[in-house]
Amino acid sequence: MTFPPDDPWGTPAPAPGNPPPPPPGVSAFPPAIPQQVPSGFPAPAASGPVIVQIAEIEITSTTIRTPAGDFPLAGSRWQVNEFWVTQRRTPLWAKIAGVALAPCTAGLALLLFLVKESVPLGTTTVTLTSGPQQYVARIPVHDEGDVITINQQVNYVRSLAAL
Repeated sequence: MTFPPDDPWGTPAPAPGNPPPPPPGVSAFPPAIPQQVPSGFPAPAASGPVIVQIAEIEITSTTIRTPAGDFPLAGSRWQVNEFWVTQRRTPLWAKIAGVALAPCTAGLALLLFLVKESVPLGTTTVTLTSGPQQYVARIPVHDEGDVITINQQVNYVRSLAAL
């Protein structure tokens, strides 16, 4: 596209030889092509309701739905990895009490800023492999109970995949 020489900030004029833009309300793009199933995988049928959901991965009785596409449940392999970091920080109650009590105690309340608590932070990755395709979901976790729940869900899906 080229700009008219007299108005550099105006709307661009169509370049010579190009078709004019479509009228409003008409798409300039061709209609979407239906997604094709890769060879070696059966076409996904009506898979039914969602049995288990692990982050953005939805598992039905025959299909695994991910943002990257659908995978067959049968023969899928699952792996769970945990990555933990323990962060030490001053709790909020100590900050508030230290600031509020500092004038009354001639600054001795500022020693409350030395109080530390350990906060576990982490990420659990769930890796799904089905044939040549793979999908990884990263799930933030805040305590050990979250990790136990994710492991239980993945073990249940593993048992479904083995059927």
